[in-house]
Amino acid sequence: MNSLGIALLVLLVPAAAPAPGETARERLTATEIDARVAGGPGAGSSGVSGIETVVLKGDPSKPGLYTILLRVPPQTTIQAHAHPDDRVATVVAGTWQFGYGNHFDEAALKTLPPGSFYTEPPHQPHFARTGDAAASIQISGFGPTATHYENPRDTPPPAR
Repeated sequence: MNSLGIALLVLLVPAAAPAPGETARERLTATEIDARVAGGPGAGSSGVSGIETVVLKGDPSKPGLYTILLRVPPQTTIQAHAHPDDRVATVVAGTWQFGYGNHFDEAALKTLPPGSFYTEPPHQPHFARTGDAAASIQISGFGPTATHYENPRDTPPPAR
């Protein structure tokens, strides 16, 4: 490669990166998402033990748009809690039972199969449960987020 070609390459490489204030482009296959390191119940999750959180975009603990993938084990119940940010969610896999209210109420649960959509308005308590199979839920919101349980006794202990 001649020196003109190298100079052009050097000039073009920075142009491929996002400019300040722009977000990076990203495309992930299901296999690539599975390869990402999943943490325990992180920011934006209910904090319940056994839930895995995969951050797909942003950082839920910081200001800005974020997207997380929650992997919720079978037979998991999440008591009534709320988040300060406005969130939208899609059930990616499994069956998710979801309800609104300030205490867990089995009669208020709606069964949401894969492809279902729901919202978590700011400061609106909600609760959920999985059945005999795990569920994967993709959630997007604007951080920073947090989780506040309606009944402080329901707050899960911190992950170790």
